[in-house]
Amino acid sequence: MLQSALASNVFMISQLLYRSFPDNLLVKLFGVWEPYQGSSQFFPTSGLAYYMTPPRSFVNTLKDPIHFVLYVAYMLTACAVLSRTWLDVSGSGPRDVARELREQQTVIAGYRDTSMYKELKRIIPTAAVVGGVIIGILSISADLLGAIGSGTGILLAVTIIYNYFETFAKEQAELGGVGVAGM
Repeated sequence: MLQSALASNVFMISQLLYRSFPDNLLVKLFGVWEPYQGSSQFFPTSGLAYYMTPPRSFVNTLKDPIHFVLYVAYMLTACAVLSRTWLDVSGSGPRDVARELREQQTVIAGYRDTSMYKELKRIIPTAAVVGGVIIGILSISADLLGAIGSGTGILLAVTIIYNYFETFAKEQAELGGVGVAGM
């Protein structure tokens, strides 16, 4: 989701600059925008913005492999870096998790309180980066398979629906109603 917001901001700024200064070399490096065939919607045809957009189809991937490779590299790097950064921003980092475990008087079997932080510091950032890369791969796959909407949008929708389901199941269990097993 953060990656999608980053890309949207780059696209908006690039398009505004291109409409105002279409002959400027630096603006062209940022992105050249032209209307898509039979449409009034503008798409980037070159520049940074072009390489941040997914190929329109699998055939376009074969026609322009450099675009595909740069898009994949951008997506995977952005997802991994933003996922790692999210740890520090959201309070899910190793120090925060170690503090929460200490407050709950929970320990990891075989680790002392001080060495638990070191172990979490080793595991949590790696898991975040790997998770970010996997999310990037899922998003790229959805984009290439021509899913309706973007891969990022689909992942966001699935996450929201799953959270609603978890909330519903939890409320049903608390009320003694039909549980998840009864569904």
